[in-house]
Amino acid sequence: MSIFSRKDTETATTDAAQPDLAALTGDYTIDPAHSALGFVARHAMVTNVKGSFQDFTGTLHLDGTDPSLSTASLDVVMDSIETGNADRDGHLKSSDFFKADEFPTMTFRSTEAESLGGDDYRITGDLTILGTTRPLTIDLEFNGAAKDPFGNERVGFEGKAEILRSEWGLTWNAALETGGVLVSDKIKLNFDISAIRNA
Repeated sequence: MSIFSRKDTETATTDAAQPDLAALTGDYTIDPAHSALGFVARHAMVTNVKGSFQDFTGTLHLDGTDPSLSTASLDVVMDSIETGNADRDGHLKSSDFFKADEFPTMTFRSTEAESLGGDDYRITGDLTILGTTRPLTIDLEFNGAAKDPFGNERVGFEGKAEILRSEWGLTWNAALETGGVLVSDKIKLNFDISAIRNA
C-alpha cells in the first residue's frame, strides 16, 4: 500500500474517501503544536527517563509517484529540552552533554527513503549533534491524511529509532557502586509528526 493511501478493508465507503497516491504529493511543513520529538534513556540501570524537545522546525517533501524521492528536514533547538526536572535539564544543556551554548541546534537531513510494504517506511539521513554528523535510520508508520476544520491538508507519521549517544560524542557518565553506569549509551527516539501541506 502506498504511503499516501490507507485502506480500510471493512468498508468500501472509507476506501473511496481516501486520497489517491498522487493527491498528496507535495511539500509540507511540520506543525510543532501537534507534533512531538521524544527520547528515552535508561537511568541507573533500573528505570527509564523520558524527555522531549519543545522547539523545532521541519519540512517534508512527499512524492506519490516514487516514494524513494521523498525527503525530510528537521532542526531542533537544544535549549528546549525538557525531562520534567529543571536540574537534569540544565545538566543536559551543559558542557557535560549537549553544550547548548556552543551547539544550539541538532539537525537531520534525509538522504534516502524506502517503502517497507503496507504503511511502513524507512528514512535514512544525516543526524548532526555537537558538530558530529552520522547516519540515522528512522522506521515510520503512515497514520493517514485528512483536512482539518481550518482547511489545512495534513499527513501524520509515527517514527522510532535507536542511537548510541557515544557515537556523537555524548560520553559523560558516572559509575554505580553496584556496577554499571548512571546513563545508558543507547537512546530510543520517538517521533509523532503532523505536517501541513504548503499553500
